[in-house]
Amino acid sequence: MSDILNHIEEKPKETKRLIGMEYEQLQQLMQNAEQLHHEKQALLESKKVRIITGGGGRKPKLAIKEQIILTLVYLRHMTTFQLLGIQFGVSESTANETFNYWLPLLRELLPSSLIEQVKKKNLTIK
Repeated sequence: MSDILNHIEEKPKETKRLIGMEYEQLQQLMQNAEQLHHEKQALLESKKVRIITGGGGRKPKLAIKEQIILTLVYLRHMTTFQLLGIQFGVSESTANETFNYWLPLLRELLPSSLIEQVKKKNLTIK
């Protein structure tokens, strides 16, 4: 478990400062995001034609909750993916891939104002 997720679990009152939402909101968001993730994965699996049964391959380094926290930390603090990777114990590219996987899912669940801030910042950087 990442240090940030441990910190949030130990001190739920600091959740707002760290990721911009209350602890109860975070718990609800994680529950909804996990459910949406599983629905999307089930839909993808139903469309695949497999020769080998599923379930093999490398397991992700981060748990689903950690992946969601990584995405929310990026949205809140706009840090670099290199720093996020160091904080969560993954590579810079894994942090980037994790963010880009969860952003569309969270876009369905979060108010658009938070997502639009990221979009505007990314457009001005280019």
